[in-house]
Amino acid sequence: MKPYLFALLFLISTPFMAQDYLKSFTKIQEAEAKMALKKMRQRFSLNTGDYDVKYHRLELSVDPDVAFISGDVTTYFEAKEALSEITFELTDNMTVSQVTQRGVSLSFVHNSDDEVVITLPQVQNINVLDSLTISYSGNPESSGFGSFEQATHNGTPVIWTLSEPFGAKGWWPCKQDLIDKIDSIDVYLNTPQFTPNNEEYIAVSNGLEISQTLTGNSKTTRFKHNYPIPAYLIAIAATNYTVYSHEVANNGTPFDIVNYVYPEDLAYAQASTPITVDIMNVFATLFETYPYANEKYGHAQFGWGGGMEHTTVSFMGSFGQNLVAHELAHQWFGNKITCGSWKDIWLNEGFATYLTGLAVENLNGNANFTAFKQDRINSIVSQPGGAVYLADSDTTSVSRIFSSRLSYNKGSMVVHMLRKKLGDETFFQAMRNYLSHPDHAYGYAKTADFINIVETTSGDDLTAFFNDWVYNQGYPTYTLTWNQPSSNSVFFNLSQVQSHASVDFFEVPVPVRLIGVNGETQDVILNNTYNNQDFLKPVNFTVADVLFDPESDIISKNNEVTLSTEPYNSVSDITLHPNPTSHIIYLKKPENLQIQQVKIYNALGQLLETNVWTSHIDISRFATGILFVKFETANGLINKTVLKK
Repeated sequence: MKPYLFALLFLISTPFMAQDYLKSFTKIQEAEAKMALKKMRQRFSLNTGDYDVKYHRLELSVDPDVAFISGDVTTYFEAKEALSEITFELTDNMTVSQVTQRGVSLSFVHNSDDEVVITLPQVQNINVLDSLTISYSGNPESSGFGSFEQATHNGTPVIWTLSEPFGAKGWWPCKQDLIDKIDSIDVYLNTPQFTPNNEEYIAVSNGLEISQTLTGNSKTTRFKHNYPIPAYLIAIAATNYTVYSHEVANNGTPFDIVNYVYPEDLAYAQASTPITVDIMNVFATLFETYPYANEKYGHAQFGWGGGMEHTTVSFMGSFGQNLVAHELAHQWFGNKITCGSWKDIWLNEGFATYLTGLAVENLNGNANFTAFKQDRINSIVSQPGGAVYLADSDTTSVSRIFSSRLSYNKGSMVVHMLRKKLGDETFFQAMRNYLSHPDHAYGYAKTADFINIVETTSGDDLTAFFNDWVYNQGYPTYTLTWNQPSSNSVFFNLSQVQSHASVDFFEVPVPVRLIGVNGETQDVILNNTYNNQDFLKPVNFTVADVLFDPESDIISKNNEVTLSTEPYNSVSDITLHPNPTSHIIYLKKPENLQIQQVKIYNALGQLLETNVWTSHIDISRFATGILFVKFETANGLINKTVLKK
């Protein structure tokens, strides 16, 4: 979800530019947090966990000229334990007129905790499916930017909803639980046929439009959505929309992007929304086919200055590329797979933010993508601490849950650094495996689930990476010194300090660009696994300058690059630790230092052992005292000593 604060006139008249994009994106995140603050004061009921929702039929009547809703909501549910009563959520300012089950009225209490507690006629046993219908009406409370909003545009009435995170209960009786998705829904939206100006009302909701039925001066539009959906992603809207479509080829099975826009903004919208097809193709190529291709994707203009990723139809305040990309990205990350708790919100917002960057990379070029990443980094390092993953106590703070710096920006850059660590082929395969995983597709996932899938795909132990960048806090500041000891090699020493004590060392591949005296360039990666690490890299030109992280691929701040006046000394490049030791010595060397043999001698000069290069040697069987370790390299011999305890 994204609010968008720029004036519509600005958006109409200004083409896509990196700096405009970057500035607006930050404002988008800030506005979303403010919206959430209003809504998070409402909470979901803890008394709805004893049943599983299977289906909703929402038969609703609204007049966009009046702030009022009435209707019947029929729910099919399965008992998770023996039920003698069942609880739904509905704000207490609404009126429930009756609850029926197969034509029989049931007793209920609508309490001040926004709960409708219904007494069942008999105990419903575990795993038994049943249904009931709640009839209700009222003027829904509007929280913040509006869980249910009645307004006007250009003098014409409009009604729209926006329920994230807990606003659904403001306008219909439901169960607000991230991990209990409704298997399918039908929405019957009854409106007057015409506006006060005699223009036709057009209704919008999730899924496919099935039919329109005229009865007197009213019209009922039916929508059907056949995929699992949480309550907060169900939405309705109605006004005098103009409707037009773009077709997505989808490898021979096309579907429509249906745009519902205000007539007065039609020219602007028609000039802006075609980019959706290009973005759709980028995401489908990188990840997988759009998850709801059997139904539709669409945009419905509404009166809030932002966007909300309702499944199959994003509600949009404007149609700039960044907003279009972000809300579309949520259809995969947030809608198909929903974060399993608010602690895992980065699985929604961090990923949608990163996919917005991927649209920039693929449609606007690498320079704009680099600027996108740098803007994210600038936000992240504006404070020294803060984790992507939320603590339990953080979930009581709306500004923390929807932190643009952490949930959006740091989350997105963690995804990017994971991509750089794994390589594109492995990274995108891991994302596809995540999206198609049978335990999570069209369901929910938590951070540990995502990590497990990435590790299984890559075969790598990523514990250190995720501990550093997701669960703990801060970022590194690097000092890189370099010199060119020969015409065909460059020496580097890389050290770092950490901004927060929760991380003692950030292990991350560090990109460096070498610039030659005649303009040559060469990119190298320093696989930084310990502090004060040395590297020797081959090069075939004279180096004039070294650029640290030239394309803003890692989270860091205030990095320094210095040309060393000290000569390259290969002896210092091999480290042995711990020293002294009684058991194992661990060896480290520069990546490009080739070692043919490692020989160990005692103090009498007797050869004890000969090995090929290895990262560790067991010396427990040798006598105590000084041992000499001789490394035979292509450049000569290197001698080290170790004290055996």
